Amino acid sequence: MHDHAPGGGLRGASSRRLLAVSLAITAGVMAVQVVGAWLSGSLALLADAVHMLADAAALVIALVAASVAARPPNDRRTFGYQRAEVFGALVNGLVLLVLAAWIGIEGVLRLVDPGETEVAGALMLAVALVGLVANGVAMWLLSAAQRRSINVRGAYLEVLGDLLGSAAVIVAAIVIVATGWVQADAVASLVIAAMIVPRAIRLLAEVTSVLSESAPQGTHVRDIRQHLLDTPGVVDVHDVHVWQLTRGAPVFSAHVVVDDGAMSDGRAAGILSTLQSCLSEHFDVEHSTFQLEPAGHVEHDAHA
Repeated sequence: MHDHAPGGGLRGASSRRLLAVSLAITAGVMAVQVVGAWLSGSLALLADAVHMLADAAALVIALVAASVAARPPNDRRTFGYQRAEVFGALVNGLVLLVLAAWIGIEGVLRLVDPGETEVAGALMLAVALVGLVANGVAMWLLSAAQRRSINVRGAYLEVLGDLLGSAAVIVAAIVIVATGWVQADAVASLVIAAMIVPRAIRLLAEVTSVLSESAPQGTHVRDIRQHLLDTPGVVDVHDVHVWQLTRGAPVFSAHVVVDDGAMSDGRAAGILSTLQSCLSEHFDVEHSTFQLEPAGHVEHDAHA
């Protein structure tokens, strides 16, 4: 006995359109930053451009994963393809870590030995301002969808990092224009690298949680079990399992022991409906599966 199929993950064509628009913005700004870095000699701009290249790749992955995740379930993949979003997020996190290492190494080398490095601070400032505005727009576009999809969440975090990176480049550019201290450019690069690493780790931690089928963050099995036990006619609840297919798609299963008369007097259907409503309304679980058992006929498995 179960509730309807899960509807988590990236929902609808509108979210995919948002990702496509964000991709266009990111790619455009990246091109501007590459040209700006070449003309100004700014490592920070180049680092931010490479970061945006990773963001563009992440958005492409998100779009592909969204299309795959929208495919309906079949006899082979009974939950559908929503896990495609999780694998896309895994790639995003690994790319971010590699990117952070590259930026950090280049930044340290230039900070230790700037040589005859010349940085055009005014041009650097102008390009960074363009990036700041564009990233702000992209974040606004993704802000709603990122609450429902782990993959869009990854893209959103990367755009947030880009916005902060642009802010760091702006500060460095102002310092260069005001004082001529070109090492400020390398410092900004290191700041960008330092911002990338925690975001990547958090994203990979969430991916690991999903793939290991841990209970979603903020979900307390003990509280759910108590809610179910408070349902009239329920005697016991055991073999409780909660996991998620992707962000926003929790799945629940449990064995529920009902009183002796519930199975024979027609109350079982009402109890089942109450249990499903409890999970949906109080814990936002749209897909739940219950095995109803009469009292005195309980089989606990090894994970009871």
